[in-house]
Amino acid sequence: MSSWVDHAIWWHVYPLGFGRLDKLRHWLDYAVEMGVNGLQLGPIFASETHGYDTIDHFRIDPRLGDEASFDALIADCRARGLRVLLDGVFNHVGRGFPVPDPSWLRGTVFEGHSGLVELDHDSPDVRDYVVRVMKHWLARGADGWRLDAAYAVPPQFWRAVTERVRGEHPGAWFAGEVIHGDYVTYLRESGLDSITQYELWKAIWSSLNDGNFYELAWALDRHDKVLEAGAPLTFVGNHDVTRIASKLTDERHVGHALAVLFTVGGVPSVYYGDEQGYRGVKEDRAGGDDEVRPPYPDLPSDLAPYGWPTYRLHERLIGIRRRHAWLAHARTTATELTNTAVALTSTSPEGDRRLVTLLNVGDDPYTFKLDLNGLRVIEGSGPAPTVPAHSWFILAAEA
Repeated sequence: MSSWVDHAIWWHVYPLGFGRLDKLRHWLDYAVEMGVNGLQLGPIFASETHGYDTIDHFRIDPRLGDEASFDALIADCRARGLRVLLDGVFNHVGRGFPVPDPSWLRGTVFEGHSGLVELDHDSPDVRDYVVRVMKHWLARGADGWRLDAAYAVPPQFWRAVTERVRGEHPGAWFAGEVIHGDYVTYLRESGLDSITQYELWKAIWSSLNDGNFYELAWALDRHDKVLEAGAPLTFVGNHDVTRIASKLTDERHVGHALAVLFTVGGVPSVYYGDEQGYRGVKEDRAGGDDEVRPPYPDLPSDLAPYGWPTYRLHERLIGIRRRHAWLAHARTTATELTNTAVALTSTSPEGDRRLVTLLNVGDDPYTFKLDLNGLRVIEGSGPAPTVPAHSWFILAAEA
């Protein structure tokens, strides 16, 4: 895995909702001030509707801009030290995709979506095409690829493709969208660097809603095993799911979810709008993604005032993450556990560093019994080890 990923924290933007690429350039300082150092883009290539029905992987979608717009965005990101992750839709294409030969297609639609036609990943021509696309945009300044619907593609396809791409771009990073299944096996067979950690995402909001931290502890035990195979892409929101502020039944627990995200191993991603406390519900219908893929104002100064406290919370937590970059590879264990209170102890692989996150979603204060000697509260208000009702602390050995 590329060493720069150890420090990566992404701001994930869905451009076809957010606005044109030139508009996005006005938000890069906002992203940097939040503390992220990477821009994760949703689809930007020519497509028929929502971006995942690509018709030309070598052309910027005209609704977003053109080649010059992309180059300018890359230049502005480079000037600010921002890495760029592109969204590669290589499992399927839109119906308007100009197929050079019928052998490129399997002749099936993807998951019942009539506008998405699946590529045949046994075809050498398809493999060559994906390699060309990846190399083209990496040469233009991208740093890696998030691979859409990777779970629907044989892992051997990704291994063959990425091995060829890494020959010219050894620092490139590849993260596959994998929702269910055996994350560890898929990572090892595919040769990818990362997978999307949906299992942890679900456990975070579900354990908070149900008052069942045993679920979170179980998911983190599995998460540690995934970390042995790669660097999972962690998140509490993305373009395909209900926003965390809407998913949680108690708005006081948004901070709990974020505290987990930024203190466990993996590569964290913040979905645009979540850092402003946006709400939005994903619905299984035509247009059901619209609420979670909204436009942004022209400038950060145009944002409503009520979202800035959530932004400042992200700022502080990302600051903690960047001061403890070892957390990217940390293993996290529930060292004290009840239904409504948990102590998550994250340690470096070498065992020489420790950070503890204390969560309480109960209606009464909870006093933790574990040994906190040598640690002090670096986020949260009040003296540990007693955490007030519906509150959380992060402790570390900071001077």
